[in-house]
Amino acid sequence: MTLRILVVGAGIAGLAAARGLRVAGFRPEVVEALPATVVPGAGIYLPGNASRALRLLGLDVPLRPLGDLIFRQVFLDQRGRQLFEMDVAGLWAGVGESRALSRADLQQVLLTGVGGEVRFETEVRDLQVVDGAAKVEFSNGGISEYDLVVGADGRRSMIRDRVGLGGPAVPTGQIVYRAVVSGGPPLTDWTAVLGRRSQFVAVPMGGRRLYCYADETAPDTPNPDDPRARLRDLFEGWGGPVPAILDKIEKVQVARTDEVVLPAWSKGPVVLVGDAAHATAPTLAQGAAMSFEDGYVLGQELRSAGGDIPKALRAYEDRRRPRCAEVRERTRERDRTRDVPPALRDPMLRRRGVRIFTDHCRALVAPV
Repeated sequence: MTLRILVVGAGIAGLAAARGLRVAGFRPEVVEALPATVVPGAGIYLPGNASRALRLLGLDVPLRPLGDLIFRQVFLDQRGRQLFEMDVAGLWAGVGESRALSRADLQQVLLTGVGGEVRFETEVRDLQVVDGAAKVEFSNGGISEYDLVVGADGRRSMIRDRVGLGGPAVPTGQIVYRAVVSGGPPLTDWTAVLGRRSQFVAVPMGGRRLYCYADETAPDTPNPDDPRARLRDLFEGWGGPVPAILDKIEKVQVARTDEVVLPAWSKGPVVLVGDAAHATAPTLAQGAAMSFEDGYVLGQELRSAGGDIPKALRAYEDRRRPRCAEVRERTRERDRTRDVPPALRDPMLRRRGVRIFTDHCRALVAPV
């Protein structure tokens, strides 16, 4: 069947949606406001269900040489003493491998999956629904009509705003810091050091590089002018691998996290995927996984519906909404542990951490 489909956004969610649609037999157009020369920095950790979704999208083979496989997650207290460890390989057994890699490498795999057919530096200026179709005006002055527009333009989605699918993203109060470190301590495990209202995570991503993610709960504090200096101040005196990593950190990205919770993900011929529909804080590392799953399910439901777009979008949302809500609730649970004083939290995690944190992911072992 021939449907005119536009995917807005060529980040993880947009490229996953485009790939899912191609796998299902459609040929969407993809536009991206940024130039092709903008390459995502930092790294990314993909749990087992993300690998499964990439396998369903036919992208698991090009991923295999990239990054590092993660078999264990180790949790330490602020002084570097072990709280507990999780058997990640066992948790995701039969589902998929867990892997850390550079975002740039992942982006290249996803671009290859859509044949590289992305119109960069092409912004959507306006979108109107006319007679059941989506009329789109582009920044170059062009106007086209589509049977379906997929909004994959992130937490601050213009598509979401333009069609009235919900208000702005809601800040969680977290500030996050991301960096890639070369020549740091030789870690083999995903390692988290937990403090009060803050944490520091380091993950091996191949080539003696570490992907570092740290955060603090600071709702009333502006973003620091010097993120590297703030990171050093915040985590000075911490134990475990933190001091050796801080010595090697050169460039730090800083951002705030927020949530998107909407009453509906589609309206007429427009549907949202990824962070535009259901963003959460990145605590469970499920953002990419949810986007991969969204893309696969959207393509399958569109094919199953035989081109009946309203039917397909209802089925897509019915399948995806409970799973994404589960991620949001477990993310909130995990984040609440940072507000518990370490004197109470750490003994609890030593006794029950494996069970508690395993339960946060258990529902995601189930098929997409």
